[in-house]
Amino acid sequence: MANDLKLPDNLSANGFVVRLSKWLVLTGLILVSIIVIANNWEASFLGFPAWYVVLPAVAVLVGENAIKIWAVKKYWQKIPFYVLDVLLLLLITIFTDGSLISTFYIVILSEFYIGQESLTGNIAMGASSIGTFLITLFVSGYFRGDSLGLVSLLTSAFNDLIILVLHFLLMNFMVQIYRKNKEIASTMEELEASNRELRRLNEEHRALAVLEERQRIAKDIHDTAGHSITTVIMQTEAAKLVIDKDVEDAKLKITAANLQARHALEELRESVHLLSGSTEHMTLRESLLSIARESMEGTEIVVRCSVDDADVSESKRRFLCNTLKEGISNGLRHGGATAFLFELKREEDRLIFSLSDNGRGMAQEELKEGFGLSGMRARAEALGGEISFVTEADEGFEIHITLPLDGKKTGDES
Repeated sequence: MANDLKLPDNLSANGFVVRLSKWLVLTGLILVSIIVIANNWEASFLGFPAWYVVLPAVAVLVGENAIKIWAVKKYWQKIPFYVLDVLLLLLITIFTDGSLISTFYIVILSEFYIGQESLTGNIAMGASSIGTFLITLFVSGYFRGDSLGLVSLLTSAFNDLIILVLHFLLMNFMVQIYRKNKEIASTMEELEASNRELRRLNEEHRALAVLEERQRIAKDIHDTAGHSITTVIMQTEAAKLVIDKDVEDAKLKITAANLQARHALEELRESVHLLSGSTEHMTLRESLLSIARESMEGTEIVVRCSVDDADVSESKRRFLCNTLKEGISNGLRHGGATAFLFELKREEDRLIFSLSDNGRGMAQEELKEGFGLSGMRARAEALGGEISFVTEADEGFEIHITLPLDGKKTGDES
């Protein structure tokens, strides 16, 4: 897999390349020096043995380049060494036949090209080295008594100049390729490190999301199913107290308790499904109509429905379903309702939930939001919606909810 690609350590790889290039330059300089000394061992200049000068000059050239290559790091500190290179090469050129001088330049320039970060600096150094090389040939020819004009000088050095130019082009091409590859490798390593960090953060986020979801489900179980079971117990206890005095009232309380117990069981099953990782395949409309049918089964309750379908998040689906269950149970338990009208309408970017019953109701100013109603309000607001409760004595109870569709906020324009 591309994401699992492991790159080598760039720092160690780059360090190896740099050390290898330094050794190659120094080795090349030593080899050229040996050849120059060997070729000019018996040569003389003005009757003076050439090797008397060439040998120490070459030794100094190799030594100071070794210091420059291995010990000196900054460019400005190397400038005196480059000046010394020119003087030594001039001396060697005067006391030799002039062959392989361009090779000395190539070896020394290779070290410069490799260490210089700026292509502009390499161009300047290459051009100045060619000029220095020509000047060195002219000066050495002067001391030898050769009369070299500009044309003859260029003609005699033509091959060397071609070699220097080709060396400049080839070396800088290779150096630029190497640096681009190094940049690409470094970028890929950074991307791989970023990918590893993103994968780690993603795993942490997923683990945190799972934990938060489990905590939410546990809270739902405690808040809804626990509340429903408590209500069932209270309803059955109340039915026991009035069964001998008011059979119809006791029957209504038992019916409400039965419906509340079924809703609690359904909520527990749904929570277990979520914890186990299984998902519901019913649409929102199917889920709401199923709740209405279950509420009417085995009871004398009537629930009339008009439901539009909508694609909503799981949290909104659970909220709407739980609100319908609790609204019906509350209507039975507190208002003695026998009929309900439920509507869910989709209007542009909003869902409008409305549930009303024919129960006893109460004066609006007497309405106090207990555990159930305050929980509905908190959940609606957490989902970005609004909720209101409307009631009037002998006129039943109504719940109105406005929720934004996913990705919208209440009041946003399409």
